[in-house]
Amino acid sequence: MLYRLKDAGYEAHLVGGGVRDLLLGREPKDFDVATDAHPGQIKAVFRNCRLIGRRFRLAHVHFGREIIEVATFRAQHSGDDAGGITEEGRIIRDNVYGTVEDDAVRRDFTVNALYYNIKDFSVVDYAGGMEDLEAGMLRLIGDPEVRYREDAVRMLRAVRFAAKLGFRIHPEAEAPIFELGHLLQEIAPARLFEEVLKLFMGGSAVQSYELLSHYNLLQYLFPQTAALLESDQHGFFHALILRAMENTDARIAAGKPVTPAFLYAVLMWMPMQQRAKVLRSDGMTEVQSICEAGGEVLAEQSRCVVFPKRFSLQTREIWQLQPRLKRTTGKGPLRLLAHPRFRAAYDFLLLRAEAGETHQPLCDWWTEFQLENPEVIAQAAQRAALNKRPRRRPRKKPAADKPAGGSGASE
Repeated sequence: MLYRLKDAGYEAHLVGGGVRDLLLGREPKDFDVATDAHPGQIKAVFRNCRLIGRRFRLAHVHFGREIIEVATFRAQHSGDDAGGITEEGRIIRDNVYGTVEDDAVRRDFTVNALYYNIKDFSVVDYAGGMEDLEAGMLRLIGDPEVRYREDAVRMLRAVRFAAKLGFRIHPEAEAPIFELGHLLQEIAPARLFEEVLKLFMGGSAVQSYELLSHYNLLQYLFPQTAALLESDQHGFFHALILRAMENTDARIAAGKPVTPAFLYAVLMWMPMQQRAKVLRSDGMTEVQSICEAGGEVLAEQSRCVVFPKRFSLQTREIWQLQPRLKRTTGKGPLRLLAHPRFRAAYDFLLLRAEAGETHQPLCDWWTEFQLENPEVIAQAAQRAALNKRPRRRPRKKPAADKPAGGSGASE
């Protein structure tokens, strides 16, 4: 890709996290390319290219399942129509183009402003990133408060990189975070969902959670959760969340799948339980109260961080199966064993026991019951695999010609 841009007469650099991770001896998860070619020019070079974004116009070049993100060099805003900044300093349009030197100054952290130049195979450092990389320091380029006001998500990126890399946030970049967290309320909930996934499903969930709590940022992502953690006198809720984060990190390290639905089930468990308790006092059954409360707390949560329906349904199923796990007689356990969400509900029950909420003997019973009925587990897994297969759409039959002079209706 770099060579194709170069051969077309454009500058092309590998930049950002890919260069940083390679220098740290880590395996990059993705590669970003920066160029002086404008989005339309990039699209002309690559037939397999799709332009995305309005606020920040990008080119996504597809190579099978892989996507390489290509961005045009950005420059400082000059007040023209191509860019836009609110009175509070937030960038709402960011399509002012410039040189590679301009682009380096616009990047967030010095360690992300390292450019691999395809012309001479050198790493070019415009902002002192190599020194900070060696020192394990996250330093913002420019005035930290101004940079956070331009884009409040940079505070979450600081937390994520500090957790992922084990770096320290420079004191000048750290201090404003305690004061400017409220700016996250201005960020689109859908964008914050993507950031939450990166924070909690990148292999450093424990450190990310602890740093979010330390910098008082959790309240702007999960306000209901943060409020109940403040009143968590016995530490159960904190223990439950911490065990879930540890479990997520362990699964990712082992190459096992993880889902946002399970983490949301944990993070929103106590807010849901609190609301369900009120509903039960009004006469609802336990199952009814969980169904109703689950919908209410997830709807409220989506005002801050949007939660796609495909995940929220799974979260609610995990919750709704918890009362059914209490029943260990009759045919109910066998039917529950075949439920597509049984394994997630069972794992959730184990976490609750580890945190001290429920009794361990119930978990032991379900563990033994699964060992005694392996055929039911196998059949459920087989059905789940079949349901995941993409369904082939039936081919449409060509329309039959209407008989001449007729209405087309059968006689």
